[in-house]
Amino acid sequence: MRAAVLQRSGLDGIAIRDDVSTVDISDVLVRVRVRAAGVCHSDLSAATGRLGLATPVVLGHEAAGEVLETGSDVAGFEVGDRVMVSWVPQCGECAACRRGQPELCGYSARPDYRRPRFVVGGEPVAAQAGCGAFAEEIVVTRHNLVPLPDGVPFEIGALVSCGVTTGVGAVRNTAALVAGSSAVVIGCGGVGMAIVQAARAAGASAVLAVDPVAAKRELALELGATDVAEPAGLAAAVAAVTGGEGFDVAFEAVGVPETIRSAYDATRRGGTTVVVGVGAVDAVVPFTARELYASGRRLVGSVFGSSDVRRDYPRVIDSWRAGELRLEKLISGRIGLADVPAALEELRAGSALRSVVVF
Repeated sequence: MRAAVLQRSGLDGIAIRDDVSTVDISDVLVRVRVRAAGVCHSDLSAATGRLGLATPVVLGHEAAGEVLETGSDVAGFEVGDRVMVSWVPQCGECAACRRGQPELCGYSARPDYRRPRFVVGGEPVAAQAGCGAFAEEIVVTRHNLVPLPDGVPFEIGALVSCGVTTGVGAVRNTAALVAGSSAVVIGCGGVGMAIVQAARAAGASAVLAVDPVAAKRELALELGATDVAEPAGLAAAVAAVTGGEGFDVAFEAVGVPETIRSAYDATRRGGTTVVVGVGAVDAVVPFTARELYASGRRLVGSVFGSSDVRRDYPRVIDSWRAGELRLEKLISGRIGLADVPAALEELRAGSALRSVVVF
């Protein structure tokens, strides 16, 4: 079969290879035929080396498809089932899952979870985030799967499987945004656009969308933002929209020190800054001890939107069906597997939200 293999860091290190197979199925493993896979900024970070993944590795982590084969210890899924793939396994049994934080599930740290999932040119190869979604077939554990309801397109299921749930969860779970609150969203890629829509659906009184790309600012207005600004105009927008007080909640969806700092500065005293973007391991954000104390702000990380996938995937799909989330608007284009390197380049250039690989 074919898959997009990162052979060395850099977009020029991606090869679409046809000498790929999955490992054999056993115990809790499930083989899935991928029908749609979203191209996410995290995939770009993986390809460019920002995430520090060892190579070679099969790229991709946002997918929906059909079950082809199940291991002996798999219950609840059968051949032919339509499924969404969560890049975070949620086992329901570890300490994090038991205390109600399945987004921090410890199952992914187990040595058996980190085993190679592919064979490329006769050699074992790992999968990005335990998924490797840019492949015609993948092997994941039963803990990574959630049923995809009949009638929901695979491409919508793919978006829900990561980016959309991350953004919606940041609003609903991490921030627990209440009606009447004001919000600013810094970074209007696929995740940021999901945040914009979820914030308005939650009854936010004002939603300021900040992005350097004019087309994204225009789409943000269409999807529910009340105001938009370029990054250089953020301070003026804070003054205009909030009277200089700052926003009740600031969402950062980029993952770099400058935008995290900007989000914190745009938050009112006593408000909440939510870091949604995935940053590099060596990126440092400067704060003084005094300001962290004196501002009374909450600075919180939002891993996968603090989501319980078995609860939140269905809720997100319900919101899409109700028209609260216009997920089709997030799809920049439908592409083939060979187009993955170009789609990642478009993400780097800021000219796309989410390309979807359709198999």
